[in-house]
Amino acid sequence: MLVHSSLSALGWVVGGAEAVVLALEEVLGEGGTLMMPAYSMNAPEPALWKDPPVPESWWETIRSEWPPFDPDLSPPLRLGTIPETFRHQRGSVRSYHPNHSFCARGPNALRLLENHALDDSMGEGSPLARLYELRGGVLLLGVDHSSNSSIHLAEYRAHWPGKHSEQNRRARVLRKGALVEISMKDLDLNSDDFGTLGERFESETGSVRTGPVGVGRGRLMDQRTLVDYAVGWMEAHRK
Repeated sequence: MLVHSSLSALGWVVGGAEAVVLALEEVLGEGGTLMMPAYSMNAPEPALWKDPPVPESWWETIRSEWPPFDPDLSPPLRLGTIPETFRHQRGSVRSYHPNHSFCARGPNALRLLENHALDDSMGEGSPLARLYELRGGVLLLGVDHSSNSSIHLAEYRAHWPGKHSEQNRRARVLRKGALVEISMKDLDLNSDDFGTLGERFESETGSVRTGPVGVGRGRLMDQRTLVDYAVGWMEAHRK
C-alpha cells in the first residue's frame, strides 16, 4: 500500500504522525507492506528553478557543492511528518534515488525498492512499477490526486504530442562510502492536471472508496486500475 498523506488535514490526532503510522501498519498486518514517498532534492538543476529563481552565476556552485545523496541522511522535501516518521522507523528501507526515492517496510519492501533506476525515476524501473506488478493499492490520506504519484507512471506509458524529456541532471551520490558523480535523464513530468484526472477517475469508474478520516478524507484505490485509466485519459486530453 502506497500512502500519500497530510497530518494537518486530519485535524488533531492523539499521538500525531506516530499514531497514524502504527494504525496503518496494524490494518495491513504482518503480511502487508507499507510504502511512502521520501523525495529529496539531491540532484538539483538550478536552471529550472522558478519559485524563486537564482542568478545564473550561482548555478555551477549549486551543482558542484550540493550535498551528495545519502539515503540515511538526505531529508525528504516538504512531504510532512507522517512519511518522515515512517522513514525513521526500525525496519524501514529507502530506495536509492537522489530525487525520487521511496521508503517501505514489510515483506515486499526490498522487492519494491531495490534497483530503483536513476533514469526515468518514476517509470518502469521504479517502485511505482513494482507496486503495479504486485497489484498494490494507493491511499490518499487527507490529500487529493494532485499528490498521487502513481499517475506519474502513466506519464511514461502514455503518448501525446507534447511529451518530451527534460535536460539531463548531474548529481553526487555516496556508494559504499565513496563519492560518485552521476548523470540522469528523465521525462519532463507534469502533475498540473492530476487533480482533474483524479476527479474524472473517481466519477467515471466508481472504483475509489472514500470516507472521513478525522476531519479529513481518505481515498483508497487499486493502483493498476488508476494507472491504466490515466494512460487513456492523458492520450485523450494532453496536447
